[in-house]
Amino acid sequence: MTDKIREQILAVRKTGRTNMFDVPMVQYIANEMRFYELVIFLEEHRSEYVNFILTGES
Repeated sequence: MTDKIREQILAVRKTGRTNMFDVPMVQYIANEMRFYELVIFLEEHRSEYVNFILTGES
């Protein structure tokens, strides 16, 4: 996970619009925010994303 992806995840979380485990909604919000790298990352590396949400480690 790159620093850019990590920052984008935290930016989506900061909106407070969704539970971060609701991955389709996280993708929707990321798309709205033009975080296209995050949208693709969530498709290809979902387990790494969930690990980051649970532990804060990438």
